[in-house]
Amino acid sequence: MGEAVGSRRLVVEVCNARNLMPKDGQGTASAYAIVDFDGQRRRTKTKLRDLNPQWDEKLEFLVHDPESMANEILELNVYNDKKTGKRSTFLGKVKISGSSFAKAGSETLIYYPLEKRSVFSQIKGEIGLKVSFVDEGPPTASAEAAPAAAETKSEEKPVTDEKKPETVEKKPAEEEKKPVAEEKKAEEAKTEDKNKSSAPKEEEKKKSAEKLKTEAAAAKPKEEEEKKKKEADAPSPAPPSPAKDPQQTGYNGDLEIRAPSASERGNGGCSYDLVDRVPYLFVRLLKAKHSGADSEKTTYANLVIGSHSVRTRTVKSGDWDQVFAFHKASLNSTALEVSVYEEKKPDGDKPVPDAALGSVSFDLQEIPKRAAPDSPLAPQWYTLEGPTEGSPGCDVMLAVWVGTQADEAFQEAWQSDSGGLIVHTRSKAYLSPKLWYLRLTVIQTQDLRLPPLSDPKPRPVGSTGSDLYVKAQLGSQVFKTGRVSMGSASSSANPSWNEDLLFVAAEPFDPHLTIVVEDATAGQSVGQAKVPISTVHRRIDDRAEPPSRWLNLAGDEARPYAGRVHVRVCLEGGYHVLDEAVHVASDVRAASKHLSKPPIGLLEVGVRGAANLVPMKVAKDGSSGSTDAYVVLKYGPKWARTRTIIDQFNPRWNEQYAWDVFDPCTVLTIAVFDNARFKQTEPAKDVRIGKVRIRLSTLDTNRVYANSYPLMAVHPVGAKKMGEIELAIRFSCPSWLNLIQAYTSPLLPRMHYVRPLGPAQQDVLRHTAMRTVSARLARSEPPLGPEVVQYLLDTDAHVWSMRRSRANWFRVVGCLSRFAGLARWAHGVRTWAHPSTTVLVHVLLVAVVLCPQLILSTLFLYLFLILVWRYRVRPREPTGPDPRLSHVDAVGSDELDEEFDGFPSSRAADVVRQRYDRLRAVAARAQTLLGDVAAQGERIEGLLSWRDPRATGIFVVFCFLASLVFYAVPIKVLVLGMGFYYLRHPRFRDDMPSASFNFFRRLPSLSDRIL
Repeated sequence: MGEAVGSRRLVVEVCNARNLMPKDGQGTASAYAIVDFDGQRRRTKTKLRDLNPQWDEKLEFLVHDPESMANEILELNVYNDKKTGKRSTFLGKVKISGSSFAKAGSETLIYYPLEKRSVFSQIKGEIGLKVSFVDEGPPTASAEAAPAAAETKSEEKPVTDEKKPETVEKKPAEEEKKPVAEEKKAEEAKTEDKNKSSAPKEEEKKKSAEKLKTEAAAAKPKEEEEKKKKEADAPSPAPPSPAKDPQQTGYNGDLEIRAPSASERGNGGCSYDLVDRVPYLFVRLLKAKHSGADSEKTTYANLVIGSHSVRTRTVKSGDWDQVFAFHKASLNSTALEVSVYEEKKPDGDKPVPDAALGSVSFDLQEIPKRAAPDSPLAPQWYTLEGPTEGSPGCDVMLAVWVGTQADEAFQEAWQSDSGGLIVHTRSKAYLSPKLWYLRLTVIQTQDLRLPPLSDPKPRPVGSTGSDLYVKAQLGSQVFKTGRVSMGSASSSANPSWNEDLLFVAAEPFDPHLTIVVEDATAGQSVGQAKVPISTVHRRIDDRAEPPSRWLNLAGDEARPYAGRVHVRVCLEGGYHVLDEAVHVASDVRAASKHLSKPPIGLLEVGVRGAANLVPMKVAKDGSSGSTDAYVVLKYGPKWARTRTIIDQFNPRWNEQYAWDVFDPCTVLTIAVFDNARFKQTEPAKDVRIGKVRIRLSTLDTNRVYANSYPLMAVHPVGAKKMGEIELAIRFSCPSWLNLIQAYTSPLLPRMHYVRPLGPAQQDVLRHTAMRTVSARLARSEPPLGPEVVQYLLDTDAHVWSMRRSRANWFRVVGCLSRFAGLARWAHGVRTWAHPSTTVLVHVLLVAVVLCPQLILSTLFLYLFLILVWRYRVRPREPTGPDPRLSHVDAVGSDELDEEFDGFPSSRAADVVRQRYDRLRAVAARAQTLLGDVAAQGERIEGLLSWRDPRATGIFVVFCFLASLVFYAVPIKVLVLGMGFYYLRHPRFRDDMPSASFNFFRRLPSLSDRIL
């Protein structure tokens, strides 16, 4: 343990803060920050009277245990200096999980919103931080004392620093009293740090340390008794608000439900093994029975558990058949009371109170438990106690048990943590409609009878007939063929097109495909025909053409027969209809079930919860905020939506879903949204919080990845961290052979390569498929909004964005940097920058020339060794979005506003003109780059086409002499000679470019012929 101390340092760069709350009574604040991590505390300088302070200070912390750093929490508190004001000094806090720390060199500036410490805190603004860690070698024995002494000093200083904000700020009683568990953890952390810093170094001191331990163990019971007395005398801390604090995932009483062990998971393969089993109290009310003559009473039941009170629907004869689920962690009582009431009709304008028929109570400690594999608990009759005098007795049939979210009654039950029985907060699974490509081939028309012109117009000069085109419509999709002139000649009397029109058809199909022949010259319809989709031929390959058919065109009343059209219609089952971008596709199977293959594995995802979500619904005065979050998962045609947790910044869903995997090179998409639809009074669109994508090929098989991923979102004001989501992912694959075989198979079905679709056509069809899927899912119950579907399908990936263009450019530069590094290395060898390396390259050149059969084997062996060496530093966990790769920290506000602008633009003309000029400047640089690339190829073509006779003549003579030399001199001697000439010493080298380079640069290009 002593050797690992000091092997890692955490560097926190406090950059700046924005829009802080004024606290000094003069409209400003003098802010400073205090950062706590792993029992250590650091403080920044005070920025006087500045609501947007700029610190740019780096604070370093010592990581005692690098392996457990992911479980640590970095806490930053911002205060107003007490010397300049007398008001409350607290300005906000930020908590960052250790799993989100980046390695040094890959950190980026992220703005975290300042959080409140209590409901009554007045906080606003955000703070920009760069957090990274640096790995160092283990320190020597002589150097251990210095960091230990520095660490003890840093532990003594926070004691005085902690007192500063406490003495100035007048905290409420709830804020000043911390839980006893936190004090114990802090004491244990300090004792561990002191033990590490004062560890003996010599063997003789170990004996004395053991004696001290025995004495401390003897005195430990006395200290524990004193602590217990102090805790009993101290007032108990106020309970945290269940709406803002993270919910507990277990229950510590007698009704605690144990999570399945590893052996149970392996034997049974039970569901919900990736998430915590959360206990719920289930109450199922079936019906009530009256002993009196009037049994057809209008009754309802009321359930009360502490502050929870819920009422059933009012029905006659008391048949309710409703299930209620109460979250155990939120219950503040040990008794359940079920009361039955008879609803009384109002007597005129006077309301009549409802008559109580009795109640029955249950002790929560005596309620039975039920596991998911057990059969449902049978309901029983209970006699109600305490009816009013003179009223007949009443019995109620119900069942009460303690279960988990795996209970089959949980999905349709009234849930206390998701708003009850609101349809927009329920968890559901959706299926995308099955999509097909419908291909319409328009061949020709015959016997057309054009309608008479109602308003004759002079025809254009040179026109000999009407311009005809064919328009086809399937639902809301409309496509047209090109125009063909219909002349008097026999060849043009029956115009032909031979064009293909592709539609996206979704099951269940639209009833008809409408085909219309129109006269573009007259602007009138010649005739139309309808093709029932049920009669359309289906094919899975291109080996046989579908049968063609002649369709009669129906005109108006004067022309019941307007001619006929020759078409070929088929449903293409050999294509996969892309509704998302290819690089993030989650399903690549063909539309026809005859081409489907068995799955190769199973993907299981457990949505555990989220942490530190920002308020999405803020009050008008800015005093409070709330977030009603839910998660949507998309893989293949299956969509999963969790239930909505109402008014929680740290929601815990603990829901698990599974998908069949047909291709490992696919992507799982997970997004978090704020629900704005469950409030019927104010219908609005759900607001996106963040998105995470997990590529299945980066996951090891049969391994559980339980990690937290940051939720980043780009807003018009910049990138902002919206919180974190905690996921558990497992990719199971029973056969390695099928998994490896999938890497050698084509990514898309065969028809995409035999009869490929153009890029522009694919883009149009993809947007059409997206709109079709969005429209179908919007009609579900509860609906999945179009904004949710479009965000997960990434429909705006092809929209112009300066930020994305810059990110893609640097991606290309990053890929080419490897070759640039190799070129720099070769230049260093050539210029004898490192003579030893150049000598070794000479030896390698001789070995390669003398033994050319070893070139490929040596190359592949070198690659093998390099890849095996890099296996040690491979990515251990799947990664989320990368702000640095996305270039969200170096983008301007105008560029972000342009990115969020719709199409067509809604900005002012001056703004659009300015952006257009900027785009022209960028396009000019790209235009110059393309011209330079084209010039190199044109120089080679000009050398072979005698554009410059003298240059081509020189090249002809060189080719003739080179043929003689290569014929007379052995190839090994030539290679050695050229290699030694290239690697010659700089004293034998000229500073000017070589003759061959000068000759190539003088060759002509076609740049001088461009207008």
